[in-house]
Amino acid sequence: MDALNTLYPFTAIVGQSQLKLALILNVINPKLGGVLIRGEKGTAKSTAVRSLSGLVPELNVVNLPVSATEDRVVGALDIEHAIKTGEKKFEPGLLAAAHGHILYVDEINLLDDHIVDVLLDAAAMGVNTVEREGISHSHPARFLLVGTMNPEEGDLRPQLLDRFALSVEVGGERDVRERAAVIRRRLEYEQDPATFVKQYQSEQENMLRQILQARKRLDGIRITDDMLELAARIGIGLEVDGHRSDITLIKTALTLAAWHEHEAVCLEHIKHAARFVLPHRMRRQPFEETGGMEERLQAVLEPALTV
Repeated sequence: MDALNTLYPFTAIVGQSQLKLALILNVINPKLGGVLIRGEKGTAKSTAVRSLSGLVPELNVVNLPVSATEDRVVGALDIEHAIKTGEKKFEPGLLAAAHGHILYVDEINLLDDHIVDVLLDAAAMGVNTVEREGISHSHPARFLLVGTMNPEEGDLRPQLLDRFALSVEVGGERDVRERAAVIRRRLEYEQDPATFVKQYQSEQENMLRQILQARKRLDGIRITDDMLELAARIGIGLEVDGHRSDITLIKTALTLAAWHEHEAVCLEHIKHAARFVLPHRMRRQPFEETGGMEERLQAVLEPALTV
């Protein structure tokens, strides 16, 4: 079996249900806008991202190292060649390689802010444009942007956080049996990757089938004005800047409805979507931890959902 076929199976990952769901939602609906995964080291962040390409054959993972230069990311124009010949000569970068695939940035909080801006602009527009000395070149750049980070090593600017559609907080398993299962499966995989992967082949195929069916359902999901107003009410109540969060909240709720095989968005979809879309956009109070932000989110959600 080749390297792609011996990737750790997505369905073999123990726990981390919200992390896996956030990735699945972005595969179902590529227009969502990516995932930011925050959590301590050794919590299957990288494993989940890489295993996604083993689950969905059309996806490859293109890694963007923290040390990457702007030319390596966006591509380079040969100005000297253009002056001499009058023809543009473009050397594609990582954004071109990631078109139609996953662009994965580990420790994205350590990446230069300017590079992050470029990534997010390309992800939002679906196009990468390089301009040098009055010469420009554009190419399609539609990709699933996934960033992982350990908050202990610093955070992203609020303006950049807002550009990620979804965010997920992950941690190590605290249940003894679940934690033991993590160890057992990893040892089995390392001992015989091919055999381990075959054990999950049926589950992998079933999940891919569900994803493809959800894609087909997505455009037909209904949403009422009441649900749109609820999203707006939540955004106002949490004092979230701008309208990006409201729109992303609705897109996520629609995608959740498609995934759960429902015909229309309901309150539970809105509530679930809010926990993906809003925490990283909320204004953090001085010395406030994640738990405090969760309480604020809960305080706003409950009254809104009983209206």
